[in-house]
Order: sequence, then C-alpha cells, then structure tokens
Amino acid sequence: MITIFKAYDVRGIFPDELNEDIAYQIGRAFVIFLKTKQVLVGRDGRLSSPQLFEALAKGITDQGADVTDIGLASTPMFYFAAAKANASIMVTASHNPKQYNGFKFCRENAIPISEDTGIQDIKKLVEKNEFPEPENKGKLTKKDVMEDFIKHNISFVKTDKKLKVVVDAGNGMGALTFPKIFEKLHFTFIPLYCEMDLSFPNHEANPIKHETLKELQKKVKEEKADIGMVLDGDGDRCIVVDEKGKVVSCDLMTALIGEEILESSPGSTILYDLRSSKIINEIIEKHGGKAIMCRVGHSFIKKQMRDEDAIFAGELSGHFYYKESFFTESSFITLVKLLNLIAAKNKPLSELVKPLKKYSQSGEINFEVEDKVAKIKELEEKYKDADKILHLDGLSIYYRDWWFNVRPSNTEPLLRLNLEADAKELMQEKKDEILKIIKS
Repeated sequence: MITIFKAYDVRGIFPDELNEDIAYQIGRAFVIFLKTKQVLVGRDGRLSSPQLFEALAKGITDQGADVTDIGLASTPMFYFAAAKANASIMVTASHNPKQYNGFKFCRENAIPISEDTGIQDIKKLVEKNEFPEPENKGKLTKKDVMEDFIKHNISFVKTDKKLKVVVDAGNGMGALTFPKIFEKLHFTFIPLYCEMDLSFPNHEANPIKHETLKELQKKVKEEKADIGMVLDGDGDRCIVVDEKGKVVSCDLMTALIGEEILESSPGSTILYDLRSSKIINEIIEKHGGKAIMCRVGHSFIKKQMRDEDAIFAGELSGHFYYKESFFTESSFITLVKLLNLIAAKNKPLSELVKPLKKYSQSGEINFEVEDKVAKIKELEEKYKDADKILHLDGLSIYYRDWWFNVRPSNTEPLLRLNLEADAKELMQEKKDEILKIIKS
C-alpha cells in the first residue's frame, strides 16, 4: 500500500494495489486531515471508478462530511468545480493504462495537495486506520457542472474564423467534454476516438509517447485541418500537431501562447519549466512580458504561479496552466489560444512555429541509474566551470552556447536528461559527452 502514495497523487493497479477498503480509509483520512465538512468528488470513466467512488464516498460520509458528487468528469472539469469547493477528490489514474486507478486531492480554490503538503499525512492516517466516530454521518448530493464548464471554456474564443480542428481524445475523458464544447462553437470539429472507453482500445492515452500521434497526424493531413490535438486519459495534458502533421514541442507552444496572452495582458509574468528551450525567455521578453523559470510538477507550478501572480505557465510534459482558469491546467483553453493566434496572424501554425526553432534540442532522454545522487554530483564536478549552476530541480548547467538539466524522476527509478545548444553539431557533441558519463 505504501507504494501507491506518490509525489502528486495516489495511484496503483486495481484491485491488487488499490481497492475499495483503501479507498474507504482514504475518504475518512482526507476528512480528518482537512477538518472539512464538505468534499466535492469527480471520477473518470475507468471500469473500477464506480467501485472506488462508492467506497471513497462512504468513507467521507462515515467520517461526518457531506459529498457533492459531480459524476463523470475530465480533470479540467473537476478543477473547475474544485475551484469553488473547500475540499475535493478526483478518482483518476490520468494517462496510466486501464488496470490503474487513483486519486488527486485538492484543498480550497483547487490548490493541489502533494507529498509535501498532505499526501504523507493522509498516508499515515490510512496506515494507522483508527478513525474517531463523528456525531453525525454526512450525506451525498449530486451536482451537474457541465453547462457552467462549457460557458467558462468558450469565453476564451476571440476569433470568428471557421478554422478546422481535429481532436484525438484517445477514448479518454476529453471525449466527455470536447464534443459538447465544440457543439456551441463555429469551428469545424473533426473528432477522433471521441467515444469514452477507458479500456483505451485504440491507443494508449499518453501523448508524450509520439507513436500514439500517428493517426492524428494522418487525419490532419487528410482533412486539411488547421491544427490537431491529442489528449491524455484524464484530458488535462495535450500535444499539438500543425497543419502538416508535424509535432509542435510543448516549450514552443508555451512561447506561442505566451505571445497571444501578452497581446491583451502586457507586462504579465509567465512561467516555464526548466527543461524548456531558452527561446521562451526571448519571446516573452520581446513581447514585454516577464519570464520566470520553474521546477517540474503541477503542485510546484501552481504554487509558484500564485506566489508570482503569473498569468500563464507551460510545462514540457504538455500541461498548460491559466490564472483565468483558477491556476489549473486546461487543454481546451490551450487549443483556443493557438486558434486565436492562427486567426490573428493569418498564418498557418507551421509558419508561426518556424522562427522559434533557433536552437537544437536533445529531447528528454531517460536512464535507469542505480545511485542518482552520486551521478548528479559527478556531473556537477565535471562542469564546475559553467557560467551558471542551478539546483532548482535536479542539476542545471549553463554555458554561453549550450545548457543541460538532469533530474531524478519523482515517479520512476530514472534520471532524465534535457540538453540544448545553439548548433546541432554542438548539441550532439555535448549529448554524447554526458551520455558517456551517465552510462559509465
């Protein structure tokens, strides 16, 4: 059971690692931890979600708190509802395969609860499994938030151009929300795997694996669409392809969306994760914004956004966060921001992206490393003459014409490398050099 409590959520294989008994205990522990009398609960469409929801809700009500059941929801829809609640839980395993399930936790204003801010406390209460009996049990009520969620999303559309959009929901929770939102809009919507089936019959709902994008790329070219987007299982993460079917890396998306946002909100602060291209900083500053680097992970980013009063943040993993959407992720708003920009500039997405491809990137490379701490120390010693060394998240080394970040995974026994250089030859040379050190 210990292994299901992760850095940002609870996640495990059902029913071997996560079952109804544990869900019930988590429900009781959550109420005690937050001292709350009301918990909003949403769930994804996995086969195990109804059982886990029932057990979780019973734990919450047995501990004396009321449950507001919003039913099936994508994670952005859940966050939208959670922003108006004092405490919330989402039953989901995000992009994990069908045998998994889990829970995301929020306190008031959709503020996430992570390992450092409560997940470990909840875990200890579950392990102890001693819960005081309340004077009265709570009750369960249902609430429909879909209509308000749709209105919230369409308020970001700023163009009347009839652009053509392909969306691959991967049979995940985006299939619940995207078709309903597009029904209210003038865009030509071409759905791909927009039938909800969380056994994921067509492809894994994990857009970071670019092999899952092949059918989207083909469909965009066939339909002569302006843009294509693929979603992860719970609908909060996305990858975009241009009108030629070429993948647009998420750091370049951050630069483009930052530019679109700064048109109407000049001088705003925008965050970007430290694995991203330095082109972001250049574009944001060129358009009068303030660019600030942040560490990886949604709970850290959301906290820093609030601390810095940032209007937008982009993460290399396909999470994009908006102050106007309660400092939470939204794949739909991300799509709309790009559509607004395509219409305003009257240029295809490939042309908007082209000038941003100034630097040569390695992409994220993962290594299984026995002693991650020792390997990071070895790299720091090797490059101690760098112009700048940061420990914001793992180790970041900066020289005038190249940089790299190496960081331990929060969820797997891996070391992750990202490297960028001004020229392709230099990028390859430095990549080979670092690979040799890591593999030695």
